[in-house]
Amino acid sequence: MEKRTFVVFCLCLILLGLNIQTGWSSDWPSWRGPYQNGVSDETGLISNWSLEGKNLLWKADFVGRSTPIVINGRVYVVGRTGEGVNMQRVVACYDAKDGKLIWEDKYNVFHATVPFTRVGWSSLAGDPETGNIYYFGVDGMFVCYNKDGKRLWEHSFVEEYNRFAGYGGRTCTPVIDQDLVIVNGANNTWGNLLIMRHRFFAYDKRSGELVWISTINEPNKNTNYSVPVVTNIGGKRLLIVGGGSGWVYAMKIRTGEHIWKFQLSKGAIQASVVVDGRFVYATHHVENFDNTTWGRVVCIDATGNGDVTKTHEKWRRDGLEVGYASPLVHGGRLYLVNNSGNMFALDAKTGEEKWVLNIGKVGKGSPVWADGKIFATEVNGGFHIIEPGENEAKFLDRKQVPFDDKRFAEIFGSPAIAYGRVYFTSAAGLFCLGDKKAEFKVTPPSFVRIPELAAPTLDNPTHLQIVPAEVWVNVNDKVQFGVRGFDDFGRRTSAINVEFSLNGLQGKIDKNGQFTSDKKAGNQAGYVVAKLGDLETRARVAVADNLPWEFDFENFEVDKNPPLWPGTWKFLVKDMDGNKVLAKPPSKRMLKRHNLILGPPSMKNYTIQADLKGTKIKRRSPDMGLISHRYYLDFMTKKKRLQIRTWPAELERLKVEIPFTWNPEIWYTMIMQVEIKNGKAMIKGKVWPRDEKEPKDWTITAEDPNPNRHGSPGLYGDAQTTIFFDNVKVTQNN
Repeated sequence: MEKRTFVVFCLCLILLGLNIQTGWSSDWPSWRGPYQNGVSDETGLISNWSLEGKNLLWKADFVGRSTPIVINGRVYVVGRTGEGVNMQRVVACYDAKDGKLIWEDKYNVFHATVPFTRVGWSSLAGDPETGNIYYFGVDGMFVCYNKDGKRLWEHSFVEEYNRFAGYGGRTCTPVIDQDLVIVNGANNTWGNLLIMRHRFFAYDKRSGELVWISTINEPNKNTNYSVPVVTNIGGKRLLIVGGGSGWVYAMKIRTGEHIWKFQLSKGAIQASVVVDGRFVYATHHVENFDNTTWGRVVCIDATGNGDVTKTHEKWRRDGLEVGYASPLVHGGRLYLVNNSGNMFALDAKTGEEKWVLNIGKVGKGSPVWADGKIFATEVNGGFHIIEPGENEAKFLDRKQVPFDDKRFAEIFGSPAIAYGRVYFTSAAGLFCLGDKKAEFKVTPPSFVRIPELAAPTLDNPTHLQIVPAEVWVNVNDKVQFGVRGFDDFGRRTSAINVEFSLNGLQGKIDKNGQFTSDKKAGNQAGYVVAKLGDLETRARVAVADNLPWEFDFENFEVDKNPPLWPGTWKFLVKDMDGNKVLAKPPSKRMLKRHNLILGPPSMKNYTIQADLKGTKIKRRSPDMGLISHRYYLDFMTKKKRLQIRTWPAELERLKVEIPFTWNPEIWYTMIMQVEIKNGKAMIKGKVWPRDEKEPKDWTITAEDPNPNRHGSPGLYGDAQTTIFFDNVKVTQNN
């Protein structure tokens, strides 16, 4: 085929809405495999195995709950390790051939109400192009590793964006496409992102620079972990995902612009969608938005723009509660595992049921198709190999992996298929299954890219994008901004010449987009604005002044949220006895516990001080305190105790507390200091009535052998009743 004819052929496929998936035939670079649909091209896979050794090639001592990824001859996993003060999350790399541990990175969990057993909820994502590995944790830590375990960059979503997770731990797996790596979750921060919403964050996969933020307008019903799918429909490169709002969304992947949305349920969507050509298959397990039945499977024709209505449905089936396991599509069949552990085979074109097979009691792992078999897990230690037929299916092998003599090992993740082998994690270890006589061979990745139309040459974009989209910098730093243009298909246009200005920021920005903060302005937040004709784009900029900082709130507006920091939506400036103070009133619904972050997560070696006053209504009173280096100093007024901790959900990790009397009629002054010495963190706190002399000795101290070496300063409040803060100071330690 001539080159020109081939290009025309590829363009026709795009315009017809057919997508050519990005594939790496031998690797399993993401949790749903090379084609994002649970399908592998591998052959020669086993049909049975035994815990005693038959077709069990190796087993590693590892505790995980998500799906492994396998790239470049290595298996990468995330899980939990340790006991007591040594409880940590761990990212580990094993040799895919023999299970030898190559490297591991153990790290503390903090700013999370998620229990230890849910650490490692999301899967890793691997980039065959760079070899980099991406991790997004239950505590909002987003980390990029190179293939040998070196941290290249990281972001703390709690401290940078006030990411909300809750007790459930639901955390979305990163998604990689071309030069972007994308994560999502519920958050609120300052300015135009003040309201809590489900948002998507796209980063440059090499530098960690934020490229765009996209907000879902519908309110969240719950946290969710539906993993986006990348596809090409109608010539547009799209990101399609189930949202925490109960809708399915499609957005342009390079810009975050929304294309269409489809209402699916009354609750958050947990399972990921699967895409086959122009059709999107989505499932849920809660109440339907238009009837009282629970659960739905729907086939969406995704070629339309705007709000997708029922006219875009190809078919639906109500009453199938498929809430956790994501669908598998192969050979014109849609395979589903419902919450009760039943596997359904449906005709992908009509939704007609072909067969049902029970694989256990709790279905959360997503099934995988390879070599004519389906590999499926069940929470109660179940690992099944199934032969699917036209009108029935049969088991080729069934196993329940034991944890100990009393119970089976939990399995929440899916199998990963690579190099003629099957890999899966459980509470009892990381397993590798395969034919012991087969040659182990790592095939170099093959790239089958989604074809692109040539970029237009005219300087007439329909969308502008400023990069970085958000940054938190020191007052002495200079920041260089660049602007890109995109056409209506989400393709890059040629060079553009924009005009820069500032909104809410004191400083200057030159014609080339370099921003310099006014050093006299201190801590501030605002926008760098770029315009081209009627088009406009804004970058969010927060500037941290050099220490010391002092905030008495006298220059802030009454009954308004502070304009500078993440998490301000639950804090208001109030008048009290002729002075302005910061108030944390009780939330009208849901959680009353919130943090107010005051500085970037890179800060270290500082002391934070504030005046605090709690109120008492009948038997209710608050917890209130300070945050430093990801440790909490908490004045628990109802219990009349002071507590130092680092992981609210797991006090066994670090908890020191002492009795301390509380009087609701008076103000208290609190000081918190963290020092790192000899590989340990020394956390110290003082609390005393504000009108009295500061005590010489520390009121409470704690020692952490696994120190948090840096972290944002902040205010903490569990406002069962209103809390007041005043005279906040942050100073550098000597």
